Amino acid sequence: MSRQIPPSVVDGVLLFARVAVGIIFFAHGWNHLFTTGIEATQHEFKSLGAPAPSFSAWYAGIVELIGGILLIVGVLMPLAAVLLFLDMAGAFFSVHWRKGIYVSNGGYELVLALGAAALTLGAVGPGRYSIAGLLGHLRGGGRTAR
Repeated sequence: MSRQIPPSVVDGVLLFARVAVGIIFFAHGWNHLFTTGIEATQHEFKSLGAPAPSFSAWYAGIVELIGGILLIVGVLMPLAAVLLFLDMAGAFFSVHWRKGIYVSNGGYELVLALGAAALTLGAVGPGRYSIAGLLGHLRGGGRTAR
């Protein structure tokens, strides 16, 4: 028994997922760059054993901030998805995997979920309710613009 999901529902779900995941990435990027500050973030990354803590802190801050915005508005999704996935993969392998799954113990559940969400959104595309969808519609493109 197969039932087609209405396109407007799919686009609404994609909008919700993009905005939710984008807000989380944006907030973390903002925190790295401005709230905690880049110097404190570099120090924290060094204490956690992250490789190249200065580069890692800048990469995480910029990619999470800008990538979060790109997800929220729904433009350049494949690029944002790959950069955000690499960010989460770096956090997973350099810090979180050895601490188990639970984030309360410094584990990897959040970075795993965010990395998977970023890749999924990048592969599926932003849907009609996005800048890319609007531009695709204006150009006569399909329902789900990437």
